[in-house]
Amino acid sequence: MDILKVSNSVQKDDAYHVRRVVFVDEQKVPEELEIDEFDDTAIHLVGYEGEQPVAASRLRFVEGYGKLERICVTKEQRGRSYGKQIIKAMEEVIREHGYSKAKLNAQTHAEEFYESIGYLTVSGEFLDAGIPHVTMTKSLP
Repeated sequence: MDILKVSNSVQKDDAYHVRRVVFVDEQKVPEELEIDEFDDTAIHLVGYEGEQPVAASRLRFVEGYGKLERICVTKEQRGRSYGKQIIKAMEEVIREHGYSKAKLNAQTHAEEFYESIGYLTVSGEFLDAGIPHVTMTKSLP
């Protein structure tokens, strides 16, 4: 998979497409919650398998953390380490911006996956868009 930091409207549309397929269509998150006011100022990443967008995420800087958000991989491409790859790319962008801590709100079904790549749970369970989540953090070397 080739991961790009979004630099044009086509790439941004591709990232939004993946997010809509995963979050809106598959997980039934209302689109008005999925695409929000933070999208205009966030850094977006999109992953391609050939010409096809198959993964997406966004990154913001909040309270001293690089905040990983909207991480998703299309159903057909899961199990190929694409989630891990896009997170590693996000962590690199965080370091490039001079930050050494990452934070994310993980859907609870993915908590074990994030633990396997060094994230620690720092909150109890809460609902976001009707889906159980926990907050997790990681120190970046």
